[in-house]
Order: sequence, then structure tokens, then C-alpha cells
Amino acid sequence: MSSLCILPEQFSSILVSTLVFERRGATLARVAGQLTLDRGYRIVVRERVLFDRLPALIEWYGYEVWQGEEKLLWYDSQPHPDDPRLQSTHPHHKHIPPEIKHNRIPAPTMSFTHPNLPAVIREVEVMLAISGSDLRAV
Repeated sequence: MSSLCILPEQFSSILVSTLVFERRGATLARVAGQLTLDRGYRIVVRERVLFDRLPALIEWYGYEVWQGEEKLLWYDSQPHPDDPRLQSTHPHHKHIPPEIKHNRIPAPTMSFTHPNLPAVIREVEVMLAISGSDLRAV
């Protein structure tokens, strides 16, 4: 996706990017790697992208936010149709502490039709700006 190439220019908080766009056939690609930011923050990125038409569509994604060895939160598109709290943004949701694996909230900034990574980067930038922030408020 075109936003992949401009991320370091668009976000000065990105120190290192290892993101790679890898074609997996005529219409399918994988975007994978990580973005390293200040103070040990990093974003691990996994996307499966359909590009048989423009704009390209994200078929599946997972974005993990880490600080050092601690996973702070993650976004994914794994459906949870039986959780009524997530229906407003189904299947998009965010995992947050406590009990990060099972504590999910709606993720209105995530989509299959537009790039998600800028929203995740902005969220980490807010964490960088607000020392000791409550992740549920971000």
C-alpha cells in the first residue's frame, strides 16, 4: 500500500522500519515487520492485502504495541460475533490490560478499506507524549 513507503517521512517518531511488502500471487500480498520508536516502543505489523483493484483492501491484520519485552496492547480482526461489546466495530477490536488476551474493546479507527497503521503510530506517539498514561484512555 502506498502509505508503507511514506511512513518514516510522515511520522518523525519512527526510528527504524523493517516493514516489507511481499507479493504472494497476482492479487495477494503480505506486509510484515516492525517499526521502532523512542523509549523502546515498537509496533509489530502483519497484514494480508488484496490489491486486485484500487484502492487495495486489507484482508486481515494484526498490530502489536510493545515497550521493551512487555506487550502493551494489540489490534486484530479476528471475529468475536458472540461479544456484544464489540459489535459496533465488528470484527475490528483492541486488546488492552488487564488480562490483555481476553479484555477487548471496539476499535473504531481500524478498517479493511483504509490504512490502519497511521492510527496505531499516532496512538504510540500519544503514549510517548504522556508519561504513565492509562492505556484505556488512549
